Amino acid sequence: MFKATANSGFLPRLGRHCRRGARLALALVTALTLLRPDGALALSRIKDIAEFEGVRENQLVGYGLVVGLDGTGDDVKKKAPFTRESLIGMLERLGVKVNQANADLEPKNVAAVMVTATLPPFARQGSEIDITVSSLGDATSLQGGTLLATPMLGADGEIYAVGQGQITIGGFKAQGDAETVVRGVPTSGRITRGGIVEREVPFALAQLQSIRIALRNPDFTTSRRVAEAINDFIGSGTAYATDPGTVQLNLANYGGDPAALLTDIEQLPVVPDQQARVVIDENTGVVVIGQNVRISKVAIAQGNLTIRITETPQVSQPSPFSNTGVTTVVPRTNIDVEEDPDRKLAILEDSVTLEELVAGLNSLGVGPRDLISILQSIKTAGAMQADITVQ
Repeated sequence: MFKATANSGFLPRLGRHCRRGARLALALVTALTLLRPDGALALSRIKDIAEFEGVRENQLVGYGLVVGLDGTGDDVKKKAPFTRESLIGMLERLGVKVNQANADLEPKNVAAVMVTATLPPFARQGSEIDITVSSLGDATSLQGGTLLATPMLGADGEIYAVGQGQITIGGFKAQGDAETVVRGVPTSGRITRGGIVEREVPFALAQLQSIRIALRNPDFTTSRRVAEAINDFIGSGTAYATDPGTVQLNLANYGGDPAALLTDIEQLPVVPDQQARVVIDENTGVVVIGQNVRISKVAIAQGNLTIRITETPQVSQPSPFSNTGVTTVVPRTNIDVEEDPDRKLAILEDSVTLEELVAGLNSLGVGPRDLISILQSIKTAGAMQADITVQ
């Protein structure tokens, strides 16, 4: 909030923000007017294609116990002895002495679980976060269970949150003598706002003199376009691309207010560039072709030769009342060769587009599996100006 005093400079600062808003609106209008009617230029906001340095999430993990299960917990005696040890340790911390030598602890309503969560950026002490609870032993369901207080650690081994609460699962398991019905995953659930942040991740955004923007898809052209968009909006010398995935920002040109700078520039529109690439998933047969893929003039013929071998063994028996003949199995093999005469040679003209390539291959009746082989052969022939990534 602004505080209006005689020396606060409230009116000039407010006017500067108004001018920034006007320039941002002008940049948006100008960018929209440059769009071609066919929508070939795909504008994206900077916040959708990049990350700001320091503004990041952190992963948390913890080990705990779930109690209150209806006989669906771990088998603490045979299959999950660590659950029994954890239960004894918890009882002793609460002041309950357990004679481990003579203790006959075989509860069916306790399960060992792993607790995971994502600590959002700038989370403060006392903030509540969602946590996920997953069974670690042989428990069949966590329905109706309650997670006991579980410390959650970061990658540095420090405790950043504590989780506890009633578990909500998205599935169930019903079992009878002759049939079992399982829907969803009953051994995993969530606790909404079940974690309380106990430690903050130190990051002083207001004290930074420069900020780096990390592109999600590094590219020289995209990083330069991001820097040019920021310089056009704020002023020359504010941003420059240091490498394909990083844009450096100088906060001195913006009055040293990082929050205001990030708020304004994250809405700037940029046309991200992309590398010509074909991605092939051999396991599922999925083929993704990028927009900039180009094919030189090439002829394609897709054969459809099918060889079918059928084995139909027959049983040969001797004549009735024969004393010398024996029953034997006689092999019978039938081989059929089929070739589709309608398959013809197709010619793809020079520098065809993605739409023309797909249309030409579809005219040949090419399926996904055949398409993978054809694209790899085109690349081997040197007629494809793109990279092929096989997953």
